[in-house]
Amino acid sequence: MLFNSLEYFLFLPIVFLIYWALNKSKASQNFLILVASYLFYAYWDWRFLSLIVISSFVDFIIGIQVDKTEKHSSKKMLVAISLFVNLGFLFVFKYYNFFVESFVSMFSNMGLELNARTLHVILPVGISFYTFQTLSYTLDIYYGRMKPTKKIIDFFAYVSFFPQLVAGPIERASNLLPQFEVTRIFTFERGRDGMRQILWGLFKKVVIADNCAIFVDAIYADHAGLGGPILFLAAILFVIQVYCDFAGYSDIAIGSARLLGFDLMQNFNNPYFSTNSTEFWRRWHISMSTWFRDYVFNPITMSLRQFRAKAVYISTLITFTLIGIWHGANWTYVIFGFLQSIALIIEIYNRKSRKKFKKSLSVGQTKLYEFGSWFLLMSFWTYLCIIFRSSTFSSSLTFVKNMFQRPTLEFIPTLQSLGLSSKLLLLIFIVSIVLFVVERINKKFLHGLERMPKNPIIRYPIYLVLYFFVIQYLYGEKSFIYFQF
Repeated sequence: MLFNSLEYFLFLPIVFLIYWALNKSKASQNFLILVASYLFYAYWDWRFLSLIVISSFVDFIIGIQVDKTEKHSSKKMLVAISLFVNLGFLFVFKYYNFFVESFVSMFSNMGLELNARTLHVILPVGISFYTFQTLSYTLDIYYGRMKPTKKIIDFFAYVSFFPQLVAGPIERASNLLPQFEVTRIFTFERGRDGMRQILWGLFKKVVIADNCAIFVDAIYADHAGLGGPILFLAAILFVIQVYCDFAGYSDIAIGSARLLGFDLMQNFNNPYFSTNSTEFWRRWHISMSTWFRDYVFNPITMSLRQFRAKAVYISTLITFTLIGIWHGANWTYVIFGFLQSIALIIEIYNRKSRKKFKKSLSVGQTKLYEFGSWFLLMSFWTYLCIIFRSSTFSSSLTFVKNMFQRPTLEFIPTLQSLGLSSKLLLLIFIVSIVLFVVERINKKFLHGLERMPKNPIIRYPIYLVLYFFVIQYLYGEKSFIYFQF
């Protein structure tokens, strides 16, 4: 069930009304969330519900046992079982075919032919997200950061909570699970803010991301025969699309949860206004980057601490390569993560010299330096997004080569030959500028509409304009990019 579908527009109000009618019993509310979440997920394919149920049951039992067990080796064994079950599902459904095909191709290039079988399976929606969510529960208990719950309905509802089930934010049990254990109280202010954030998310997704996709899909499908200006356009539009698509999803998820009395973590914080990669990854997909920081980067760094600075470099390389693989079973994602790790290692290496250089600059020079840093970061991110969007790495190289080697092909005639509207393109850039300006102004708030003018004569027309745009461009129920991860 897509957030931008008629089904969800009916599903959410029904759940909302029944949920708050049960406000005298939080146990009944939690059970309703569990049932609603399973229905929400079953709308895609009910067969894959079994994976969520198994993962939930395994980690529920293991969490209790880890807390009871005093022997450290036994705790490690229990955690290993959790890792085996959860990552095993992830490997079989998402990565098995990728690794088999890669090994076959590698040996074929060496002149050796292997006969290996691949699995004819489809990727369960959201498996990367809820797998990490259940793992964080077991690992936090193992590290002593929290106590396990003995309320199975609460835990199953936490794992499958429908607003963030299929594409995050990846919530920690320490934040979300306690919210199932307390009484939620509905207030008009929270409900209003939830609706505002949903509207803002739909505006990002439906008006900006989906219209960017029209251009990006058409140009990428035929990019080998196109020239520089049109390819530059596609690259820039995909940078806008991937942000508005995923940040839009996060806004709708957070807003939907708020309607039910839950607070999910902020997942994006003006990442495109960062001036270096380190800052960027503190602002982009925050729930994922902090998950990898706490459960991958920090443990590896601690285990290699005898190597001092080299430990950080090695941890960064491993962590961001894994982040790339997390995004999908394709070498483009591996290279995406690897190149990002190299950029971060370079930043870490010259951090002190950069700070020293910046202190030596005047105020005007500092502004110029920050602009240059921003431009360099966004140019690099645009290149990474080309790799991210391409079907193969060689295809991304062809794309970049043609951007610079074919600068003379006419722009407007090329748009027309692809059936693309220059008027729609102008609209995309206008509303994108409005979006980024509003979010920049409201950078201290959770979303662009959290701080609205108090005067209803100004406030309600803004809502109506956004609503009009959403309805105007709500066509095709286009899926979210991160559903494939």
